[in-house]
Amino acid sequence: MTQEAIDLNTSLGYLLKEAASALRVAMEDVLRPLGMTVTHYSCLELLKQRPGLSNSELARGAFVTRQSMNVLLQTLEREGIVERPDAAPVGKVLPTRLTAKGRAALEEASAAVRSVEKRMLSGMTDAEQKAALVALRSMVTSLRN
Repeated sequence: MTQEAIDLNTSLGYLLKEAASALRVAMEDVLRPLGMTVTHYSCLELLKQRPGLSNSELARGAFVTRQSMNVLLQTLEREGIVERPDAAPVGKVLPTRLTAKGRAALEEASAAVRSVEKRMLSGMTDAEQKAALVALRSMVTSLRN
């Protein structure tokens, strides 16, 4: 049985990985002057959209380990960016929320990230952008089923 060779020039998986890598580098470039990483930014964006998430939920949403997220949350808490109760209101989960300082930092970071996304999409028409979103959502759904 012969295995079909993968041509990197036409491999959708390889191209997606290359695009993700280029996007991450561009995001890191605009976030670094703000004192943030992509993971830091992702954490804040998740908390804005879903206040009260646990460490585990944030880790899953930011694609990092729980341990890495816990270290980040401790740092953000010391810096006054997020707040967590001293004791869990229910069970062991410490719900995390953005502070006013965190919301201000996120606002600046979101503008920087939006500029990267606009640059990434600048060569596409509105219809192409919508088609890309539909295609990517479909790929994610297919792989998760």
